[in-house]
Amino acid sequence: MRTTDLLGRVAAVVALTASVAVFAPAANANTEVTAADVNPAAGTFTMLPEASITSAGDGTPAGAVAWYKAHLGSTGWEHYCEKAAENSYGTTGVWASANAHWNGASPKHTSGTPPLGSFVYWNISAYGHVGIADGNGGFYATSVGGKIGHGSSTGYFNNYRGWTPAAVPRH
Repeated sequence: MRTTDLLGRVAAVVALTASVAVFAPAANANTEVTAADVNPAAGTFTMLPEASITSAGDGTPAGAVAWYKAHLGSTGWEHYCEKAAENSYGTTGVWASANAHWNGASPKHTSGTPPLGSFVYWNISAYGHVGIADGNGGFYATSVGGKIGHGSSTGYFNNYRGWTPAAVPRH
């Protein structure tokens, strides 16, 4: 291959890459976490400092919440609450069910407001139920009105068990 042909191909790849970067939407478009998401009582929607902005499913508590916000209204995770909770942290297949997660995770807390991104659990079926805390007493989970949604209180479902700290799920 001649050098001019190779340079021409490299130039074409660079041009294509640049056009994709200009026209592709941001990976976390509409999923940014604002100050109001962290503390709605603040009554402001000022963006958090750039260093603290995360992307959905990046393994951080804010990323877990961003993942749920990006999937609000989805029915694709119905009956797969544990999978959704794990996916929100960028992993999958760690625990067989919400009950297995509750039984295997620690430390367990049965009172207090669950911090942002912590796992919240209910004993509502043979498999249990799990979601992610919003940090203000509410949560994101599957089965909120038949889809991924937000509940303003852990009392939304019966038989609240408690919460375990925000972390990428591991055995």
